[in-house]
Amino acid sequence: MKRIQVQTIILALLFSCISTCLYPDPAAAALKQYVTKYREIQVSKEQRRRLKRYDYLIKYFCSFSFFQPRHKVNPEFIRALILAESNANPRAKSNKNAKGLTQIVYATGQQAARDLLKKNIRFRYVSTKKLRNLRPEDLYNPAVNILLACYLIAKYNYQHNGKLDLVVSAWNAGEYSIKNSKPAQYKETLNHIGKVNGYFVYFLNRRNKGNRYAYRR
Repeated sequence: MKRIQVQTIILALLFSCISTCLYPDPAAAALKQYVTKYREIQVSKEQRRRLKRYDYLIKYFCSFSFFQPRHKVNPEFIRALILAESNANPRAKSNKNAKGLTQIVYATGQQAARDLLKKNIRFRYVSTKKLRNLRPEDLYNPAVNILLACYLIAKYNYQHNGKLDLVVSAWNAGEYSIKNSKPAQYKETLNHIGKVNGYFVYFLNRRNKGNRYAYRR
């Protein structure tokens, strides 16, 4: 089983620094700033407790291959997205009317629901009827919200070859925000890329550490 590996950009910082020095690129320099800002981000015990409520939904909806056989969204990325977007608050609402755990705007969620219906997949926790008749308030439902997020992240992964900065730019600033293979140069978007990346690195490191302990004799 192959996970869609959203590529963490923290590991590319050295290269970014070198290329910025040799070939000045304001966009690369701006992105590096926000990646560095969140490099040491931590997740509190309370945040982990809130996330744990949704583990069964994250694992389940990350088990589907929406665009390529055996390519699945990494659940650690969805956890990172949830913390960055709502701090794991299912009732969160932004000033742009984005709703729920991953902060989905209704128009985006509605289109994703239509696309999912065409794939004719039967899901636990979210009915076909719910997708067909999606209402704005349904985005507060954790199962609906996480399903739509997994589908959309899989879509952006497929479109942008798993490059985290482009995936998060598509998520935060819209599908058409990427120009010349670079993320949208909005402060909010660059900050969001850094934050999601920081949480993603945290969860990956924590998982790898757990694996090492699990196999210790």
